[in-house]
Amino acid sequence: MEAEVRRGPTALVVDDEENMVHVLTTLLAQEGFGVAAARTGEEALERIRSEVVDLVLLDVRLPGRDGIEVLEAVKAQRPDCGVLMMTAFGSIESAVAALRAGADDYLVKPFRAEEVLRRIQAVLERQGLRREVRRLRREVGTRYGFGNLLGRSSAMRALLGQLEQVAATRSTVLLMGESGTGKELAARALHYNSDRAERPFVIIDCAAIPETLQESELFGHTRGAFTGAVAAKRGLFEEAHGGTLFLDEVGDLSAATQAKLLRVLQEGTIRRLGDTRTIQVDVRIIAATNRDLPAEVRAGRFREDLFFRLDVLPLRLPPLRERPEDIPLLTEHFLRRFAAETGRPVRQIAPPALDCLMAYRWPGNVRELEHAIERAVLLSQGETLEVGDLPPAVQGGGGQGVEEAPLSLREAVARLNADLERGLIRRALARTGGNRTEAAALLGISRRALLYKLKGYGIAQGE
Repeated sequence: MEAEVRRGPTALVVDDEENMVHVLTTLLAQEGFGVAAARTGEEALERIRSEVVDLVLLDVRLPGRDGIEVLEAVKAQRPDCGVLMMTAFGSIESAVAALRAGADDYLVKPFRAEEVLRRIQAVLERQGLRREVRRLRREVGTRYGFGNLLGRSSAMRALLGQLEQVAATRSTVLLMGESGTGKELAARALHYNSDRAERPFVIIDCAAIPETLQESELFGHTRGAFTGAVAAKRGLFEEAHGGTLFLDEVGDLSAATQAKLLRVLQEGTIRRLGDTRTIQVDVRIIAATNRDLPAEVRAGRFREDLFFRLDVLPLRLPPLRERPEDIPLLTEHFLRRFAAETGRPVRQIAPPALDCLMAYRWPGNVRELEHAIERAVLLSQGETLEVGDLPPAVQGGGGQGVEEAPLSLREAVARLNADLERGLIRRALARTGGNRTEAAALLGISRRALLYKLKGYGIAQGE
């Protein structure tokens, strides 16, 4: 069996001093680099054009084109190529000029071999990090492409067309829709399909931040601006500079924060809490709300001038009950995803179970459907999801979901846990042929605890 051949990084040494070229090429070759050399800037650029080069060690002083000119040409042709500048003069000016022109680092002659290798390693590590960041951004961009907003209905086709149209603009977008309709997913798709995709995407959940902290979170604060401000802090507008800031549930901002947000949208500047200076920011705003903002304006709870600033490109995300024809597609997508994630053998959904999904009103929209399929996959006992695997409210179909009184978060979690526990107990009893002692052992609880739960959930002995 032939040994695997692994190519190490390749380095190009560019210097007009023969002794320096010999020392560096020998050192790098001993460290496993593929090494080439050039004595002039023109020769170096020719090699860059025709060969794969990971790193260039480039002298500032060269005959003909100087090192800074060569550096700029290298970065223009091969932006990913690392460049380590070398100078015998040690002047701050030459080092600063090289770094401004795009050099990754610089060395002052004479230098020790250990110093050269340390600097080279640092440059290569930064290159690797930049490649990894680009790879992750490509993956994120794929994950949040428009194709991930699933739907074949006319309402979703219209929405996707609108999103694609406005993605390339820098205008403010207002996403309106009920909870669970996919407003954050739409915001991410807008960002990752814009010219800001390589820049930050920052989310702020306005409803989750106490009113007293909203200004500090958005705009930052100086040290000592308020009790507990022991250090200066950048706000989310600064964190999002050059990219996109997603203001989720913007209707929950306090009146004071609304006024400051309006000023940012008008002037493009922010002021940290406790500071007198303004900071220029370049941020695209995508806002989202599940409230009726015009009604909030009429009630005096939301500023009319801010609403008009946000309402430049309004887009409505339709609730799931308005696009029931998308339910089979979404169900199939979630079923495949959760089966793969959990290792469950589920492959399909039984027609009666799909009928229940189609009949239900889905007050929680796509998010509720997603959670229902996740639960059903976990509780399923075969390759097909059955009606009994679905949440009780969904099994009944019809309009139950919108008629029920709203649950608190604690009540909703308790109900979900109870449904899940009930299903697990039934599965354990089925696997043990109704033997309660064995079922308790399988569940990791005592037999007495199992008996208590059987009574509480009204599970008959024969189930």
